[in-house]
Amino acid sequence: MVQKLFDSGVVFGRNMVGIITRPYETYRRIVAQGTLWELAYIGFLLVLYFATAAIVKTSLFRPFLLTRQFILLGTAAGVTFLFTVSLFWQVGRLFGAKGNLQGLLLGWGYSLVPTAVWFWMTSLLYVIVPPPRTTSALGIVFSIVFLLTSATLFFWKIILSYLTLRFGLRLDMLRIVAVSVVVLPILAAYSFGMYRLGIFRIPFI
Repeated sequence: MVQKLFDSGVVFGRNMVGIITRPYETYRRIVAQGTLWELAYIGFLLVLYFATAAIVKTSLFRPFLLTRQFILLGTAAGVTFLFTVSLFWQVGRLFGAKGNLQGLLLGWGYSLVPTAVWFWMTSLLYVIVPPPRTTSALGIVFSIVFLLTSATLFFWKIILSYLTLRFGLRLDMLRIVAVSVVVLPILAAYSFGMYRLGIFRIPFI
């Protein structure tokens, strides 16, 4: 088990570089050769974020509230991950998907990296540069840089999501669009429900 974790850690590190520099080739390799052990490292990154978010969202150091917030965020993200993957899997099969569930799990797991980076960035900026932010020159520059960074991460997320469906479900472009047309409204309704429950103001998908 220790050896498998170590080997998966090496592969995970290589894949993290690859999804930035060569996402197409890397995703092909992830789906074809990846193991579910790699999800442990993605989960660890998410745990670090949830711990940070729990501290940021709790104004006073109260262990009970910190633990409660951490468990709430972690559970909601885990449920959302499984719900999203199962939704894409079921709808994809309706459109003739020929991939495998493990490849889809791995692909969508890696697609959470830009999501986690964005949430981590916003949480840390909330502490470093708390609102309200001024309309001074420095404040405007900060807003522009933040928007550009957010747009870049969002575009990266779209690319990884596309590659997940492309290789994880083995769908062509037309069927990926068809699957997305069915799935996205469901995810939007689900995200609205999470917002109404006060769990995620912005969906962690």
